[in-house]
Amino acid sequence: MSDEIELIGDGDGLAVIGEPGAVERFLASAGVPSKDLALQQRLGSTLNAGSAVARAGSEIAANSGRWVKLTEDSAKAMKVANLMKGSSDGVSRAIATTSKGKITKILEFTKPGSVGSMLTNPAMLAGAAGIMAQLAMQQTMEEITDYLAKIDEKVDDILRAQKDAALAEMIGVGFVIDEAMTVREHTGRVSEVTWSKVQGAAQTIATTQGYALRQLDAIATKLEKKRAVGDLADVSEAAEESVEEWLAVLARCFQLQDGLGVLELDRVLDASPEELERHRRGLKAARDERRARIATTTQSLLARMDAAADLANTKVFLHPLKSGAVVRSGNEVMADIVVFNERLGIAAAHEAVEAKKWVAAAGEARDKAVEVGVDGAEAVAKFGNKVFGDAKSAGERLADGVAQRFPLRRAAKPDADDQN
Repeated sequence: MSDEIELIGDGDGLAVIGEPGAVERFLASAGVPSKDLALQQRLGSTLNAGSAVARAGSEIAANSGRWVKLTEDSAKAMKVANLMKGSSDGVSRAIATTSKGKITKILEFTKPGSVGSMLTNPAMLAGAAGIMAQLAMQQTMEEITDYLAKIDEKVDDILRAQKDAALAEMIGVGFVIDEAMTVREHTGRVSEVTWSKVQGAAQTIATTQGYALRQLDAIATKLEKKRAVGDLADVSEAAEESVEEWLAVLARCFQLQDGLGVLELDRVLDASPEELERHRRGLKAARDERRARIATTTQSLLARMDAAADLANTKVFLHPLKSGAVVRSGNEVMADIVVFNERLGIAAAHEAVEAKKWVAAAGEARDKAVEVGVDGAEAVAKFGNKVFGDAKSAGERLADGVAQRFPLRRAAKPDADDQN
C-alpha cells in the first residue's frame, strides 16, 4: 500500500501533512519526535468566505499535520536533506510517495496550488508556514528553558544581584511575556488586550541584549590586552564565572524575543492574515540577525581565550601554576559558549570542529600544565643553587617524558624559550 504526504521545509523545521495514518507511519518509520500543527484549530478562521470555504475546510479536516525540528540527524532519518534549506521564498515544498512509512519517490514543486499539492489555498500555505515558524521558536524557547534550568541557582543569583536598570526592566518584561504566552495557550489566540500588554517589550529586551554583549566584548578586550601570565590568569579566572552569567542573560533575552515572535504571528494571523507571509519572513530575517550578532561576540571571545591559552603554554616552565589556571579557565569558558550556541542554533557545524580542537589541545595542555607545575616545582627546589639554565633543561627533560603520555598543544608550536 502506498501513501502520499506533503512536505514543507523552511530550514528550521519540516511539516508533514497528509492522511493521518500515512503521516503516522512515516514519522514512526523515521523515529523522529514531532508536534501537532493544529491546522484545523489555527487556520479554520482565516479562510475567506465563499466557495473556497468548503473545499479548503475539507482539506484541513481530511489531513493531519505534524512538525519536526530539522537537524542533520532528523533530515537523514526522514531522507529529506534537500529540504534542509528553504527555496527562494524561504519555504520548500514536495509531494512524497511512501510505502510502509518509507519514501519511495519525492517530487519538489515551488508554487502554492501546484499539481498534487494538498494545500491548494495560498492562505493555508502561508498559515502553515507561519505555524511552523512559531513551533520552531517555541522549540528553541523550551531548549533555552532546559539550559537555564541546569544553571538555575546561578541565574537567580545573577538576576537578583543586578542593579542595572536595563536588566531590572527585562525581568519585568519577562513576566509580562510569560503571562501572555500562558493566556495564548488557554485561549488559542492573542487578543488586542493581550497584545497591548507586550507592546514596547522589544525595545527593553534589545537594550538588555546589547548590554550583555558589551560585557562579553569587554572581557575579550581585557584578555587581548594582557600579556603577563599572572594578569591573564586573573582575567581568565574572572571570565570563567562572569561569561556564564552574561550568557544566561543573553539566553533569556533570546527566549523572550522568540516569545514575542510567536505572539506577533498570532496577532497578524488574527488581524491581517494577508500580511502573515511577509511578517513571517521579516521575523525570520530579524532572528537570523540576532543570532549573527551573538555569534560574532562569542566567536571573538573564544578566539581571545584560545590566544591566551597559547601564550600561557609558552610560559609553562616559568609560571606553571598560572599557565595551568589560564588553560583550565579557557576550557570552562569554551564549554559554556559551545553549549550556549547549540541551544540557540548558532553555527553548530563550525562549533563542533572548534570544540574538538580545543578539548583535544587545550585539555591536554591543561593536564600537562598541572603535572609539570607540580613536578617542575619539586625540580626547581631540588636543584636550588643551580643556574636558571640548568633548571630549565631539567624541566624540558621532564616534559619529554610527560609528553609521551600527554601529547602537548605546544608541541606543534615551538615556544620562544626553546628557540633561544
